[in-house]
Amino acid sequence: MTKQIKKYKFTKETQQYFGRTLHRIVATRNFGNVKAGSLGGWIETEDNLSHEGNCWVYNDARAFENARVFDNALVFDNAWVYGKARVFGNAQVSDNAWVSGRALAFENARVFDNAWVFGDAWVFDNARVYGKARVSDNARVFDNAWVFGDAWVFGKAQVCGNASVSGDASVSGDAWVSGDAQVYDNAWVFDNAWVYENARVSDNARVYGDASVSGGASVSGDAWVYGNAWAFENARVSDNARVYGDASVCGEAQVYDNASVSGYVVVKDQTHLTEGNHSGEVSKENQAAPTEEVVKLRQEVVELKAKLAQISNISKF
Repeated sequence: MTKQIKKYKFTKETQQYFGRTLHRIVATRNFGNVKAGSLGGWIETEDNLSHEGNCWVYNDARAFENARVFDNALVFDNAWVYGKARVFGNAQVSDNAWVSGRALAFENARVFDNAWVFGDAWVFDNARVYGKARVSDNARVFDNAWVFGDAWVFGKAQVCGNASVSGDASVSGDAWVSGDAQVYDNAWVFDNAWVYENARVSDNARVYGDASVSGGASVSGDAWVYGNAWAFENARVSDNARVYGDASVCGEAQVYDNASVSGYVVVKDQTHLTEGNHSGEVSKENQAAPTEEVVKLRQEVVELKAKLAQISNISKF
């Protein structure tokens, strides 16, 4: 069995950090873009940084407590990796970002600026978390998704595909944001809500319950879409409008001002509703839903959940 050749050692330079002694490291051999003799960042023990692969802690970055950095992962600048966090694969944590708790950053994930990933959150694939964004609890950000600005993704929420969550927006509960969807400004998506395809949720809008917003639909202003309601195709729900119950807004329809739509109402085509309460039953013809879209979405969710289940079998702790 070939004996492992260590790639770094502790220098005599130390610092006290939260009652722990961190050691400056120096490379003892060439690997990746690191040359022998190059000073690195700070670690508490050799368990924090693997001697295998091209992983490295640079600059004034810190890895301490029971955290681990391995494979080809890189930690730069003033970033911290601590708690029982894991940074691996080709992931990078930089600037003033923190990855802590039992959080994972892996594959080609990037966490930078002043972002925090903590709790049991995962950021992976080609996902980006930056600005002052927060990803926490059991949230997952993956594929090519971006979370930035002052956005917060928490609970068991999933942000994936090419979706983005930004501004002061939040996605929480068991909500999913996927496809090319965007949630921004001060919008909230929570409970079991789904926002997907090219949908937009912005301003102070709320989408929650088991509601769905999809296609090219948008929910903006102070509008709420909740219950089992659905806004899809090119529908617009805005201002102080409410769409709830089992109501649907589709086609080029618009619900705005103080209009309220509930029950089994379908608002479609070029219909514009601006005032009043619109509720009740509709014909079977109007109840016709885009079942192909439903099937597609459900299949997408099944595939994503299977992917997450497979990844969860990785034992890195």
